[in-house]
Amino acid sequence: MRIAIIGTGNVGGTLARGLAGKGHAVTLGARNPEAPAVVELAAATGAARAAPAAAAGGAELVVLALPWGTAEAAVRALGDLSGRIVVDCMNPIGRTAAGLGLTLGHTTSGGETVAGWLPGARVVKTLNQVGAEIMADNAAMPHRPAMFMAGDDAAAKIAVGGVLADLGFQPVDAGGLVRSRLLEPLGMLWITQALLQGKGRNWAFAAVAQT
Repeated sequence: MRIAIIGTGNVGGTLARGLAGKGHAVTLGARNPEAPAVVELAAATGAARAAPAAAAGGAELVVLALPWGTAEAAVRALGDLSGRIVVDCMNPIGRTAAGLGLTLGHTTSGGETVAGWLPGARVVKTLNQVGAEIMADNAAMPHRPAMFMAGDDAAAKIAVGGVLADLGFQPVDAGGLVRSRLLEPLGMLWITQALLQGKGRNWAFAAVAQT
């Protein structure tokens, strides 16, 4: 599959490394494709490099791995992605009256907001429920980590599920894109456990069934 990863920071870089050698043609979408860090990442993963709009325009699946505070302008600048699968792995996190937390919820979500920025795109919310460490390496975990996904297009979720499996996750369909309102708090729960409750970053949620 032709995959564009928009954003080459911690999450974007980790996903590029995780998908290397898995049969996908990956392009890194970066504001400066010639930046030394981007060149190094591309060389390490076998990925191509391009400006974000060019990377997205040539992809079947576009992954958004951007800071939420700068996401809207960057996403709108990608152009018309009608019919493309778009994976939103961002959490709408910012400063709230209670401190760091979700800035959207209950009546909408980051996933639904992204769909509004990209009319016609087949948006799937996922890869927002763990840190980059688990995306990079989860093979030694005693249970395969679960990764919930939400979206309104069944075929898009099947395609995204294959990518999640390539990254070592157990894909779990949470329902329509409106279920992003559940997945984003789950991401916030992971963050608070990892950073505030002392659990650290090397853990993930698992879906374990009784046999």
